[in-house]
Amino acid sequence: MSKEIHEISKTAIFKGKEIRKTIHKNELWFAIYDIIMALIDSANPKEYIKKMRKRDSFLSEGANCHPLSIETPGGIQKLNCSNF
Repeated sequence: MSKEIHEISKTAIFKGKEIRKTIHKNELWFAIYDIIMALIDSANPKEYIKKMRKRDSFLSEGANCHPLSIETPGGIQKLNCSNF
């Protein structure tokens, strides 16, 4: 399965920043962390996401967010993804 993930996982470019993506159940899913990085100008996107979840109960429940296997510099890891 690791090889299959590597072959279908790619990156998209949005506002000059890479967004990691993968195919899950025949749908395209994007790494939420990467999307936040592309949309905001924050030195600490993890903290930004944490604060957003505290303010919005819908986001704190997961809001169509699933951990999926994505290629990272440290190897394949589970990252929160959404299919928007």
